Amino acid sequence: QVQLVESGGGLVQAGDSLRLSCAASGGTLNGYLMGWFRQAPGKEREFVAAIRWSSSGNTYYRDSVKGRFTLSRDNAKNTVYLQMNNLKPEDTAVYYCAAGSSSFSIYKLPGSYNYWGQGTQVTVSS
Repeated sequence: QVQLVESGGGLVQAGDSLRLSCAASGGTLNGYLMGWFRQAPGKEREFVAAIRWSSSGNTYYRDSVKGRFTLSRDNAKNTVYLQMNNLKPEDTAVYYCAAGSSSFSIYKLPGSYNYWGQGTQVTVSS
């Protein structure tokens, strides 16, 4: 099993940038689907981005963050990064890192992930 710890959240103004980190421990990520979700007060958890921890490293993004958010990984550190540029107030939420052990999981669905971090708060003011 895998333990996930998010970091990098904070309070920024619209147009600023943040880089979130998700550090994994307790196991290897080989073959895992690594996803980022976010949840604002009163709203459902929504998919943000995902990357397959494989040789391909395929990435996926929701439409509203394409061109602004970028996923990357550091294999040696077992860490996934979410670079968030040109942040908007609508991006305000608690951001969660998640890991799914099945290579056949559907990346957009929370149910595809069996390990979750505790979340990091991102607040974007106007």
